[in-house]
Amino acid sequence: MSPQAWHHRESYTFDRNVIAEIRRAANTGIYRIRGWGAKRELPTFDDLVFLGASMSRYPLEGYREACATDLVIGEGRAERPVRLAIPITIAGMSFGSLSAQAKEALGRGATAAGTSTTTGDGGMTAEERGHSETLVCQYLPSRYGMNPDDLRRADAIEVVVGQGAKPGGGGMLMGQKINERVAEMRTLPEGIDQRSACRHPDWTGPDDLMIKIIELREIVDWQVPIYVKVGAARPYYDACLAIKAGADAIVVDGMQGGTAATQDVFIEHVGIPTIAAVPESVRALKELGVHREVKLIAAGGIRSGADVAKAIALGADAVSLGTAALIAIGDNDPALDEQYRELGSAAGFWEDFQAGNDPAGITTQEPELASRLDPELAGRRLANYLQVLTLELQTLARANGKSHVHNLEPEDLAALTVEAAAMARVPLAGTEWIPGSP
Repeated sequence: MSPQAWHHRESYTFDRNVIAEIRRAANTGIYRIRGWGAKRELPTFDDLVFLGASMSRYPLEGYREACATDLVIGEGRAERPVRLAIPITIAGMSFGSLSAQAKEALGRGATAAGTSTTTGDGGMTAEERGHSETLVCQYLPSRYGMNPDDLRRADAIEVVVGQGAKPGGGGMLMGQKINERVAEMRTLPEGIDQRSACRHPDWTGPDDLMIKIIELREIVDWQVPIYVKVGAARPYYDACLAIKAGADAIVVDGMQGGTAATQDVFIEHVGIPTIAAVPESVRALKELGVHREVKLIAAGGIRSGADVAKAIALGADAVSLGTAALIAIGDNDPALDEQYRELGSAAGFWEDFQAGNDPAGITTQEPELASRLDPELAGRRLANYLQVLTLELQTLARANGKSHVHNLEPEDLAALTVEAAAMARVPLAGTEWIPGSP
């Protein structure tokens, strides 16, 4: 190596990104707020592979043998259980964080695909309820937009304890996104930064959660299922407590889960990867004897049909999409690259969802920008994407000899790295060894 090359060698500890952040912090005295999810390298479902059927297992013929994808949540527990055509749902993203057009597009796309969408911090909009055949209403610590009438109009209620991007932290909505309508729905002043509570104001533990779930069931006359959503931190214990509190479904959100706005230090340094959170949650369900009865929905960085299939093989009943759904309807569109560059970023890299100046009209409340998003077209794009994920899921299930996607199992998987084998609790490829097992 030449002396000049050595002179310009970049530090691993203090690389150019770290140096830039130190300088930014020193210049402003303000911590970094952004949207999106974790950008550091993490173990993902890409570190797992399916073994496929050959001699020891018999594959199904894709053109002649059916592979079912349906899912029922809350059967035997609620008068009107949630019935989905596919085990791929749309995660909670608030009106305020997203434009009304974006919420409508998510509802349209989910309905066309036969699945559910979810409200978010800020309440239920007419656009979302009107275009969502199955709508889950989130019950959050902030209580913004919460009222019994909207809970009764929902098809399920999701009690949000935490999110994958920020377990232990509350949400943020910058003042530039709090217009008259958002302020009215949240009972907030216009134009003032809002930070949601990190915990529910009227309960502090699992016994209180049990009382809260009964209260919610009474509000909706025991008609619809109750979910509990947790950020993946201690998923085994959190799942155990949610089960004992009476949840019909548990949503576990890994640290790859996105957000519209929170501290960068939260996004990159709190929580555990989705691939590790799913087996821990399944362990709780199995030990309490309710696996596949109480449903498990995995979230956080789900991108492809392969991700869906692997999550289900590890024991999840369904997955939930957030960031991927926004990309499907037009977020970070290359056609808008010039406008993203004017904001100091580029298509595929733009992360300032909190700023309210989204050229795609998705994460904004600016009327001119929001009007750029055509909800019908965006909804069709989302439906197309969900269809592709479903076809990929079915393809992998058939290749493993399964007539229903929920028949996928850990025995169908192998891991490519020691870390993935340990987290997913499946053998390292070419061996029978699961790190940490006897």
